[in-house]
Amino acid sequence: MKTNGTDGRVTTRSAGMRLAAGIIFGLTGLLFATATHKLGAFVKRLISYSPLRPFAGGLLIAVAVWALSGNHYIDVDKYIGLGIPSIVQSFHMPMDPWDWLGKMLFTVVSLGTGFKGGEVTPLFYIGATLGNALAPLLHLPFGMLAGIGFVAVFAGAANTPLATIVMAMELFGPEIAPLAAIACIASYLVSGHTGIYHAQRVGHSKHHRPLPEEIRLSDIKQFHAQSESASERKVAPIGEEK
Repeated sequence: MKTNGTDGRVTTRSAGMRLAAGIIFGLTGLLFATATHKLGAFVKRLISYSPLRPFAGGLLIAVAVWALSGNHYIDVDKYIGLGIPSIVQSFHMPMDPWDWLGKMLFTVVSLGTGFKGGEVTPLFYIGATLGNALAPLLHLPFGMLAGIGFVAVFAGAANTPLATIVMAMELFGPEIAPLAAIACIASYLVSGHTGIYHAQRVGHSKHHRPLPEEIRLSDIKQFHAQSESASERKVAPIGEEK
């Protein structure tokens, strides 16, 4: 696959624009992963009987599709399937700037209420359409930024910067590698210690705050809570110690 307007030359401006885009892509990956897990936890607390969760989610999606059908501004049909045509279209022409958000909302509700079927293609959709939306704001070609968004949002959401850089080279040609690397690494760092795969283990902390080696993403919140509790006990005045 080739992107329209692909130019892999690295200049100060091009690197800066891709870095800014990478930060946005990383925050989007962070939002997707966090929203999916938090909604899933909320639904589990709200509905104890697990078979009812996807039923409730499916009902909510059906109502949303019905309510938005016929809307002159929102083509809801683009958000309820794989979205391959929309992904391809994002490389060649401007799209609705909210397409990435529409796909994210429907996907988060689906996954958060217990539907299984994968996050990968929706993340590709979200990344490509978000890149398409950012292109005019950053004065970059649609094809170039859609291609970088395609891989960079997934890099942040799944903590896979190296794999997504290689993917960018395979899909769009080796000339995209330097700029894809900037965006994917920025996305990976900005997304923090979150991810769509809670069982994923941390090899090295992304930030200055240390973490135990091989800790699971799902255990990081508890680790920080325990660390803060231990620190508070250490600094508490003697008269306040229990």
